[in-house]
Amino acid sequence: MNETPDQSPNNQTAPVWVGVMPPVFVLLWSTGFIGAKWGLPYAEPFTFLTVRFAFAALLFAIIAVASGAKWPKTFQEYRDAAVVGILLNGVYLTGVFWAIAHGTPAAVAAIVVGIQPLLTAALAMPILGERLNTVQWGGLVMGFAGLLMVVWTGTEVGPVLGILATIASLAAITIGTFYQKRFGAGNDLRTASVIQQAAACGVVLVLSLLYETQEIQWTGDFIFALSWLVLVLSIGTFSLYYVLIRWGAVSKISSLFYLVPPVVAIDAWLLFDEILSLRQIAGMVLTAAGVALVTRTRSPQ
Repeated sequence: MNETPDQSPNNQTAPVWVGVMPPVFVLLWSTGFIGAKWGLPYAEPFTFLTVRFAFAALLFAIIAVASGAKWPKTFQEYRDAAVVGILLNGVYLTGVFWAIAHGTPAAVAAIVVGIQPLLTAALAMPILGERLNTVQWGGLVMGFAGLLMVVWTGTEVGPVLGILATIASLAAITIGTFYQKRFGAGNDLRTASVIQQAAACGVVLVLSLLYETQEIQWTGDFIFALSWLVLVLSIGTFSLYYVLIRWGAVSKISSLFYLVPPVVAIDAWLLFDEILSLRQIAGMVLTAAGVALVTRTRSPQ
């Protein structure tokens, strides 16, 4: 099944507003790393994510009930939503949070997870029938090269378990993206999100009970970080990601993740006075050019 970027699986033309959402998605998704930096000093990673997913599930439930959203009718629909939630929320975020909390440099985690657009593009043809032309493949490689220039600092890669955790995150977000595209497109986003957040919460709650103390310091910084991650990331940005997947080719949507580390670097420069080198700036330009080649070039039909 070949899908053009502006069509749904039912060959419906995407709303005009969807076309301007990718930059908004990149900007908002990048703030998740900033929110984690603010909140993790006050709670262990599994505990932090448990509280985040619990609040997000509650808010989505309120939204779904208040708006009269349609709930799934079959076990399969509930199962599909739960699988997406566990993969894209539970495993992906848990792996990255755990790795960084246990000594994996953030740059290394970003590089491993940054392979996702290439991996997604490679799998999109056999799984979904999506095809990229030579220019688009060149854009993917260019984008990854730019990402390396932005995040790589020459540091050690950290513990082996941390690398394995980030690889698990890479696999989870890749598989979860395909699963959502293939099986989740017909679900109501509001009720499906309740199930997704609740399923992810259940997974990280078990991990928190097994391996952490569940202690939280309810400081102003933690409350702000939690509020931002729940309202902006879990509710706003993940919902937008699912919308973009529904209306676009997954290989092109995934290429947007190349832009996240450069935006995070700019955020950190503005908020935490972190140094922004000429090499990073050059990498940002190269990454942006690569993503432009992927998203602006028409795929072969």
